[in-house]
This record gives sequence, C-alpha cells and structure tokens, in this order.
Amino acid sequence: MIRTGLYIHFPFCLKKCLYCDFNSAASSILAREEYPQLLVREMELRQARLAQPVQATTLYLGGGTPSLMAPAEVAALIDAAAARFSLAPDAEITLEANPGTLTLEKLSGYRSAGVNRISLGIQSFEDRLLEMLGRVHSRQEALDAFEACRKAGFDNVSIDLMHSLPGQSPAQWRQALADGIALAPEHISAYALSVEEETPFEALVESGNLTLPGEEDAAAMFEATAEVLGKGGYRHYEISNFARPGRQSRHNGAYWTRQSYLGFGAGAHSFWNDNGMGERWHNAEGAGEYREAVLSDALPEREREVLNHDQAVSEAFFLGLRVLAGLDLDQLEKDYGASALASRLEIVDRLVAAGQLVREGSRIRLAPQAIIVANRIFAEFL
Repeated sequence: MIRTGLYIHFPFCLKKCLYCDFNSAASSILAREEYPQLLVREMELRQARLAQPVQATTLYLGGGTPSLMAPAEVAALIDAAAARFSLAPDAEITLEANPGTLTLEKLSGYRSAGVNRISLGIQSFEDRLLEMLGRVHSRQEALDAFEACRKAGFDNVSIDLMHSLPGQSPAQWRQALADGIALAPEHISAYALSVEEETPFEALVESGNLTLPGEEDAAAMFEATAEVLGKGGYRHYEISNFARPGRQSRHNGAYWTRQSYLGFGAGAHSFWNDNGMGERWHNAEGAGEYREAVLSDALPEREREVLNHDQAVSEAFFLGLRVLAGLDLDQLEKDYGASALASRLEIVDRLVAAGQLVREGSRIRLAPQAIIVANRIFAEFL
C-alpha cells in the first residue's frame, strides 16, 4: 500500500489579491456550489484508476479561499477522502483560511468535520499594507480570527506573514514578527513578496506607483526572520517555514522528500512515486474545462511527465536541500546508485569549499549564511 498526501484546490476567492498568480478567481463560470460535488466525483474517478490501494496520511485544502466553503461541504470532502483513499486516523487535515471569511460558528463546524489544522493567511498586521495587497481583512479581523480558531478547539494553527512589501522597513517587519509570536501559533510561514508576471502588482511596480524595498532592506528582513522567530521558540526547518517542536507541516514535508501526493480540483498538481523516479501531472486550470471533463467521467489531468533517472536525482538534491536538516548522501547512493551521484558530489565539494554547504559525515545542508541565496545553489543541481 502506497502512502500518499491529498491536495484539494478550491479556486474561488471573494477578491483576487493584487500580488497573486495562483489559479484562483473572484468569480467563475463554474458555480461555487457545484464544485464540491465535482471534487468528490474526481476522487471516485482517480480511485478507480489506481493500480494499487493507497493510504492518505495528509489532506490539505488550499486555494483560493477554501474557507468560503460551508462546514458541511468540507465534511463531505473529508468523508470522500476517507472512503476512497483510506485517510489515516491520525491524518493531518489542513484548511487554508482567510481571516475575513471566518466566524466562530464556521470554525467550530470545520473542527467537527475533521479539520485539525488551520493555515491562516494573515500576511500583515498593518491595515495600510493589507489594503495595498488587496486583502479583504483588517488587522483586527486577523486577531479575532486567530482567537476564534482557539475557541473552536484548534491546537494546531499556522499563520502566513509576508515581508519586503512596498513601503515596509526592517523595523516594521520585526514588529510584524513580534505580533505573530505574541499570538503563539504552532507554525509560522514567513516569506518575501514575489512580484509575479501578469499580476496587477507587476504593473504597479513597473509604472512606479509602488516601490519595493532596496536589496539591503530586503536582505535585512530575510535575516531578521530566523533571528526573531528563533528567539521566540520557533525552529527554522525549511527556507520559509518555522515551527514549534513537532509542529512542522507534514503535508508540505511530502513535497520536499518526493513522496506521492494526489491533487484534485481545477489546476491541482499531482506527483506519483512508486518506483523512485516519479511522474507528474496537473489538472486543467480552467473551471469550465475541469467541469466538462469530470462530468464526462474523464480525469481532467494534463501534461503528464515521467521523470527519468537524472531528473529524479536532481530533484532529490534541490528539493531535499530546502529542508534545513539537509540530505543523507549515503541514502541517495542507495536510492539512485553511485554513478548517478558522482557529478553531483563534485558540485557538493565545490559548494562546501565555498562555504555555501555544510557537510557532516554523509549529510549535507545549506550553510546558514547561504540560505538567502538558496535558489542559486539549487540551480547548481539542475
């Protein structure tokens, strides 16, 4: 039996954030009320085509804004996952939530439905920055939503925070981190704003209507993140993720270690790895195309890619190095063979000599001072 994660993509939002390039929209030709039924049907289609049974150890409802769904809809999806993919009794079940869509009643309903982890998209505690980002909540609504999570019985809450925002200073970012620590969540994802192509943010930046912090300020904010959160009791376990002991995201951990996961919904991505190499595909992104496929009893998958041996080894390096505990080279040799590692070991030796990787016995990991340039290091292994 293959262990797998499950991901459910809910592409609807109250309003599209100005920086967002995810597969999401404020409106769609696909009725929001019909969508959960299509997800259940897609699960049935996928389960019928699996060559062997699986056990799902995590379920992640992402988006978009999954907290627009009613608790009964979320319960139906969890029940379908349990029936089709043997959802483990101790499965981590995460729901992404926008503070502006939550009430204590709704959160209590999610908890009763089986959700045991909330990922709260706070992003900022400053109303000025929230408005600039196009978020639909205020600082007070974020604080109220977190308190409601606790009242509803959630003892595993993650919050998202963003830095390097237009007009943001290193001092303001330190205050945002302090505000986050004061809430005492179990997990904090802290990452830099990325200006993506064809987003309103890109147009605003290019026109000069928004000015991003300079490189020195952006670097200072990045470096302050680990410092402040570390002092606050959070362990830096992945480039942008920090957790209390034992509260790392189990679902995201599967991505970084190349474990199988099945994605459902418009634009959802999947990875199936039953042979050490793996294959990837993604669903049709358009809501109408997704709906048409599922109603025709056809899987909506597109662009399936079967990875070769060399691609699998490259992925094992650059995904594994995202986790700050690093990689075990002896294990990689067992998995892929000494000849496949030979050229990569030359790269490892060079990066160790340059102070960008640390080697301790058979393990390698990013050097603390190199985390800020991690993407350049990952590119070495592609």
